Amino acid sequence: MTKDVIALTPKMPDLPTLLAGLYAGGPDLGLNTTADGAVVQLCAPDGRPLVSVETPILIQVPGETTRLLDHPVEDGPVWWTEARASTAVAEAGRLAGSFAGRLATVLGGTVWPPEAASTEVVPLTADASAIPAPAAGAPAVDVLTDTTAVVIQDRPLIAMTSWLSDALRTTTATDRALQIVTPPTARLTLPTRTALRGLPNRWVVQDPEHGYYDGLSGAVLHWKKGTFTPAQDEQGATVVAEAFAPAPDVGDRQLILTLRTRHPADEHLVLGHALEAALRHLTGAPPAGWSTAEPVNLPWSTGQLTDLARARAPRPTWLVAVGHPDRPALATVRVLRTPAGVEEDITLALGYGGDETPPLHAVEELATALDAEHGLVTLLTSLRPARRDLTVPPRLEAPLVPVTFTLGSEEAGTIGLARAGHPPLGPMPTRLGPEGKPALHYVLGDGSGPHLSVFQRLIEHLKRG
Repeated sequence: MTKDVIALTPKMPDLPTLLAGLYAGGPDLGLNTTADGAVVQLCAPDGRPLVSVETPILIQVPGETTRLLDHPVEDGPVWWTEARASTAVAEAGRLAGSFAGRLATVLGGTVWPPEAASTEVVPLTADASAIPAPAAGAPAVDVLTDTTAVVIQDRPLIAMTSWLSDALRTTTATDRALQIVTPPTARLTLPTRTALRGLPNRWVVQDPEHGYYDGLSGAVLHWKKGTFTPAQDEQGATVVAEAFAPAPDVGDRQLILTLRTRHPADEHLVLGHALEAALRHLTGAPPAGWSTAEPVNLPWSTGQLTDLARARAPRPTWLVAVGHPDRPALATVRVLRTPAGVEEDITLALGYGGDETPPLHAVEELATALDAEHGLVTLLTSLRPARRDLTVPPRLEAPLVPVTFTLGSEEAGTIGLARAGHPPLGPMPTRLGPEGKPALHYVLGDGSGPHLSVFQRLIEHLKRG
């Protein structure tokens, strides 16, 4: 298992301070760099890694450290320096804590988790050969087999950090599954859940009373032929863990918008405006920040994210954005270059408590603006009972309930207004925008009951067109 320790400092960790922290184990331990210099490793005398330290990140987005760590810090930018310790020997976790504690002592700031902080010298007394050597090119992976890369995490919230994103890319490139093992107290952020949703990737929960189970499906798992696979009963059916029971409904809700936009691929294109419009309509404010991983560290800038996507084209670009702290809001954006132009696939989630009302009244106006100004292809709006903080527990959660669906004017014209405007079993759409070239807005329900079949019938009708 690994132990993660994070130093949160108001000043940038310079090279002398980093070296002072890294030599918490004394002069006999060595240093190594991996991932093109983005990771520095504190190593045992034989070269086996004890602690891996990521490049410090300047977080300029208010509330981001609290969102990911439940660890408030003073207002203002903060440097996030993360250390991952192998716990194959006891000293490694203490080394990570001493590294972070030394940074916080010299630069000011705090350590997460607070109990890990120290400044002591930690001599290595255990046999270094007991520490597993990392696979080449995959320093973040704890176990690597022919089919699977296993990452073991013991932090309360599993975010899609840069090192976890790198592990996912590496495993995908080598046709392996990524499986993250956590205790049952852990939760996922929505970007991490999205990354693990498709098999063969898995969230593996290690429950001391119920063994291993899939945190998203509840399937009981066992280790077989180098990977975690579902266990089956005598009839061949997948066994569901007892621990995967739904949590009590406390009234929290999530509003989920799934939208696609399409733009001409020219030098004047600026991305991110559709997401900005959605958050302004629904929260009254634009996104607070964006990044290519969590924590989200950059202030919101459509120009900067456009420059990044243009530099990566024709390869796709994946981004994450957050709202302001007063309203839980989290979005993922995938920018794709296609024969039809440049497309943005956006999933936006907003959280509401039992005493708050999701702004469904604003969706039609938003759909009109997206179609008129931002190249809307489709927009699906859904509700579901789920945590206001947008995190994902290893429990059975209610499915999404479709509320509205909007077909952009270009897409409606391609299908044909006669067909798209008159589904035989309803619902009849409202026409948005110009009469001769409208977008079509379908109301599927109010979110209080199952309307999935209505949506499925509508989509089947549109596809046949």
